[in-house]
Amino acid sequence: MSKRDFLAITDLTRDEILRLFDLSGRMKAGAYRETPLAGKTLAMIFAKSSTRTRVSFEVGTYQLGGQALFLSSRDIQIGRGEPIPDTARVLSRYVDGIMIRTFDHGEVEQLARHATVPVINGLTDLSHPCQVLADLFTVREALGGWEGKRIAWVGDGNNMANSWIEAAEVLGFELRLACPEGYEPNRRIFDRAKAAGACVSIAEVPEEAIEGVQVVNTDVWASMGQEEEAEARRNAFRGYTVDAELMKLADPKAIFLHCLPAHRGEEVATEVIDGPQSRVWDEAENRLHVQKALLATLMG
Repeated sequence: MSKRDFLAITDLTRDEILRLFDLSGRMKAGAYRETPLAGKTLAMIFAKSSTRTRVSFEVGTYQLGGQALFLSSRDIQIGRGEPIPDTARVLSRYVDGIMIRTFDHGEVEQLARHATVPVINGLTDLSHPCQVLADLFTVREALGGWEGKRIAWVGDGNNMANSWIEAAEVLGFELRLACPEGYEPNRRIFDRAKAAGACVSIAEVPEEAIEGVQVVNTDVWASMGQEEEAEARRNAFRGYTVDAELMKLADPKAIFLHCLPAHRGEEVATEVIDGPQSRVWDEAENRLHVQKALLATLMG
């Protein structure tokens, strides 16, 4: 059987995502007792620090009967210039799967090309597919699904926005993005989704994007590695804070999502993230269940 990698949402079909979520649901409900990773090891390469990605993958691997190895780029030879193809070939001889969280998406593609075991994208500057799977699972849980729903993304057209665009392409819901000029999502990903018939649009202001939507989504204005741009970004994103006033424009039953960590008072008001419409803690928990389903599917 040829190995499967998961580098982007578009690596899965609509039916595969639905099957993955059925399995995630069984795992979350405690109705799944199997240990498909017994005797297997997941190598986890981290060039970027992490709370949710590290803990969810490590705990998930353990719960499925396997073990996870934490490898920071400082601890392995990648950090000292060993070529990625060499690392991929060597790790493939030792482990049964590789998860990587890094800056350059090209590194992940290179790793997948040369590894003979499944490779999972735990985050790059281009995309964050594991998080968006967890978000979609949360939407299904809270609203019964995304069919006929409108979803808004407010803020930076970052890796999260790119993965949401890919999700709209695969699953067919309406996605409205509101990004300041100069902070739009990746053009290639956006154009490809449009060419595939996806219902995605970019609005000038958040009010336009949020009107009547069932899901409101945002993220920090300065992601890891962009700290020196924080001041310029704060100026560019003035008016993009998701507060109670903005939430009033959404559907009354709308939910609020944020991939965390959050900067209360910047991209989201405290009253929203800690309020009754927020599903951020369910969303964070769902990283575990969805990634367990992914690990069982790719490595089990």
